[in-house]
Amino acid sequence: MRAKYLLVLSSCIIFLILSGCAKEKKSLDAALKMQKFVIDISNYAHNIDSDFIIIPQNGIELAFNNADATNGINNNYLSAIDGFGVEELFYFGKYSPDDYRLKMLRELVAYKKILVSEFTSSSGFESDALLKNYNEGFICFVRNADNYYYTQIPSFVPNENTNDIINLEQAQNFLYIINSDNYASKQSFLNAVSSTNFDVILMDLFYNEEQFSADDINMLKSKANGAKRLVIAYMNIGSAENFRYYWQSSWKLHKPKWIKRKYKGYDDEYWVEFWNSEWQEIIFGNNNSYLYKIIRSGFDGAYLDNVEAYYSLFYRN
Repeated sequence: MRAKYLLVLSSCIIFLILSGCAKEKKSLDAALKMQKFVIDISNYAHNIDSDFIIIPQNGIELAFNNADATNGINNNYLSAIDGFGVEELFYFGKYSPDDYRLKMLRELVAYKKILVSEFTSSSGFESDALLKNYNEGFICFVRNADNYYYTQIPSFVPNENTNDIINLEQAQNFLYIINSDNYASKQSFLNAVSSTNFDVILMDLFYNEEQFSADDINMLKSKANGAKRLVIAYMNIGSAENFRYYWQSSWKLHKPKWIKRKYKGYDDEYWVEFWNSEWQEIIFGNNNSYLYKIIRSGFDGAYLDNVEAYYSLFYRN
């Protein structure tokens, strides 16, 4: 009986090891595909606008060969991007530093701008979150519970200045506001953002379902103090959102087949096989693509969200 139990146990252990290895291999293959995806997005944008800014959010490992920080920096990837966006580095509600990502970012900050969005459980932690990031050479945006979904404009601008911001490296702060639900009209949203002195604005391409025009975006390219700034458009490249213009009424989980998993915590999002040609054609490469719409609206760059989909597809619930 004992021998039979040990045999079954050994088989289970071998199965778990093999399953884990298979997931790890799939995740690595997907990471390399995401690396290429970001580079291809960058190349397409730069063929239209050579100064267009590309900032991937999360997925820091992609800056390294084989998505491994011990294998050296991947120069092709680094050349394709202008900075790194990171969420919850030192704070996720409470102080909880992510030493794994922090170690990589400390190496990368010498090469590219690091934009960190922190989430604190109360305003009492905001000063500490800002201090920790700026001490590392990162710029930081802090939100708390009532601004969890990036709906509000903070009254305080860290390192507020009157400098003209021509490129991302010059930026000393940024506003992250990708949800305009708090504003009764497109114009009221534009007026609110225009009245700030943030160096960089990260915002959505749309007010509700209305795409911002080139005139709208041009209005935002000056701070309230008259200096120039950058306006960057949010674009989700790792998950599909069922409220976007490209979503078709017949779509649901596994239909099309590249819609792979529910995005836990976000009922209107699905993780996708981002390497699928149908999905990539939605994102870039043609005049009806999301990226082309961003460029035509006059944005200075694109902020690529859910770059870490290569991991989330295989490991997250």
